[in-house]
Amino acid sequence: MKSRNILLGLALGVIAASSLASSDLTGQSAPDFALKSSGGENLRLSEYRGDVVMVNFWATWCGPCRQEMPLLDELYSRYQRVGFSLLGVNIDDNSSKAMDMVSELGVSFPVLFDSRKEVSKLYEVDAMPVTVIIDREGTIRYVHHGYKPGYEEKYLDQIRSLLRE
Repeated sequence: MKSRNILLGLALGVIAASSLASSDLTGQSAPDFALKSSGGENLRLSEYRGDVVMVNFWATWCGPCRQEMPLLDELYSRYQRVGFSLLGVNIDDNSSKAMDMVSELGVSFPVLFDSRKEVSKLYEVDAMPVTVIIDREGTIRYVHHGYKPGYEEKYLDQIRSLLRE
């Protein structure tokens, strides 16, 4: 089962990484949600209204997710004090695996757990990772499917642009 999940994750990552795609969600209000965080408290997306928010859906079995997370953490550390928030939404069934990976990678942004996949469905997550960038008004401005080296430059441009609005 584990090797099947790994193979499925790699296949989905390769398929998703083939393009930096847009989604039907672009231009819509970001669906609100509340999930338990790695810190133990529930965090609600609407509490971040006024910030530019990146929501990154990831899983421990996803190789591109593992590659991307330290780069996302850099963006978070760099822009958090000027109105940028990042919420990592883990979709694994077992949150302890996610916590191990977060600890191993030294990630400092909040990690939320969507083990029932309800939030993932709201955001039409069909591959790993999916990165959603939301403006200060709560509108989804960008949706990226997959990750390949260099995507973080696109994220950076988009975040800076939204922070200037």
